Amino acid sequence: MLAYVVTRAQGKADRLIADVAQALLARGMRLAGAVQVNRDLGPGLKCAMDLHLLAGRDVVRISQDLGAQSQGCRLDPGGLERAVGLAQAALGRGAELLIVNKFGKQEIGGRGFRPLINEALMQGVPVLTAVSADNLAGFQAYADGFATRLPADIAPAPT
Repeated sequence: MLAYVVTRAQGKADRLIADVAQALLARGMRLAGAVQVNRDLGPGLKCAMDLHLLAGRDVVRISQDLGAQSQGCRLDPGGLERAVGLAQAALGRGAELLIVNKFGKQEIGGRGFRPLINEALMQGVPVLTAVSADNLAGFQAYADGFATRLPADIAPAPT
């Protein structure tokens, strides 16, 4: 099963996916994957983007400082691939769910977490991710009708 959420507000998907992951970890679920946490570096500076791996304590920086005037993509592909490798190792140890912070441009292009998503699905491990409105068409082309859209909020657990 491939499930996804779509949010429009900047940062909402990161918080939502992190909250879901935290709730599942608190229930003892074995997770593979990563959640993104952005750190404010101060006025006039772009945030630092970190991936917190869900199986362990690893944190991988996936942004690079290109200078204050840069307009290009700040993603550090090497950092992203390192995070993918760590998540792949966790999947191999028997995760019950793969959580991918987002299905973005890298994944649309066949890179980033996409090979790991494919691997999880082939193993029967469900996958949860977030997709921005800008990347929704690319995600839907990838999913080819086999993904389930979930509401972009967390319902309280039954007591």
